[in-house]
Amino acid sequence: MMNNLLRWHQIVENKDWTDLLDILANDVEFHSPFVWKPKHGKMVTAFILKNITEILMDFHYQREWVDNQNIALEFSAKVDDLNIKGIDLIKFNNQGQIEHFEVLLRPANALLVVGKMMTERIEKSGIQRK
Repeated sequence: MMNNLLRWHQIVENKDWTDLLDILANDVEFHSPFVWKPKHGKMVTAFILKNITEILMDFHYQREWVDNQNIALEFSAKVDDLNIKGIDLIKFNNQGQIEHFEVLLRPANALLVVGKMMTERIEKSGIQRK
């Protein structure tokens, strides 16, 4: 698990998505701050993670909490001229792959901007927003 957590940090830092599918479980569940129902599967999760890092500028993790297979990563970023704080809640399965990924963002005005940008990308891609 710690190996794949390190790989996750490298993927985000380098914006190199080559290894992303390897560290996601096939049935990964992704919880977005924009929609109530989670998304399921590694392809949709990979699409969302890749696109959100293109939207968020100056993305950096500040702190990390590890509790067995559960990780909380605090981050900061910018969208337009708004500062964002957030937390990625990640759970790894017994094979060391990400099986649950949940994102929390604040403040509300930045969340609305990010939500609008992600909705546009999702609609263009054909992925259901439900």
